[in-house]
Amino acid sequence: MTDVARSRHLRVMLVDDHPLVRAAVRQAITAPDVEMVAEAATAEEALLIAPQVRPDVLLVDIDLPGMDGVGLVRELAPRLPETRIVMLTVSSADRHLVDAIRYGARGYLTKNLPPDALLRAVRGAYDGELAMPRWMAARLVHHLAETSGRVPNAADPALGTLTTREKEVLHLLVEGLTDREIARALTVSPRTVETHVSSVLHKLGARNRAEAARRYHEPD
Repeated sequence: MTDVARSRHLRVMLVDDHPLVRAAVRQAITAPDVEMVAEAATAEEALLIAPQVRPDVLLVDIDLPGMDGVGLVRELAPRLPETRIVMLTVSSADRHLVDAIRYGARGYLTKNLPPDALLRAVRGAYDGELAMPRWMAARLVHHLAETSGRVPNAADPALGTLTTREKEVLHLLVEGLTDREIARALTVSPRTVETHVSSVLHKLGARNRAEAARRYHEPD
């Protein structure tokens, strides 16, 4: 949906206990098509205000006094199914990321995001996009793949020759991530990722990454 096509303002609510942060976020997202309609300093306050305001996008910090932001998502997401809840926090911990998404958040952003990027992310969340950097999405996919225990295309014997780390790299490669993004997702160096990719291609007998991706999904 383009800005021109919007029939009304995108209504945003922010939950953060720091007044300076709230002021900075308010300034960052102020635009002709975006309006900050409410703010709250605690989860308890947000539980009272958000159901009345029913914002299009709800930005939530994790580190809140009393109930934390993840707990707030768990409480609010079922009550506000039309609201896109997006975490806006300093924490990039996997447990916070996974729990927030599991309980209904539609995105996860860190506070070092440039103001223009935050505005784009808010608009994107409203339009149904995943408001999350690619490297963080990769970590989420990695976690879900690990916990699901599913191995794509288990019929391909070549995949069985890959190490656990090589399978992780291949999985993220299939998602379209660059070496640098894979490195950040797995907390290794880009050079290490290059080594793993080279080993994956060799073991699968694949000429390039695209062919390796096909082998990941399709049996011989």
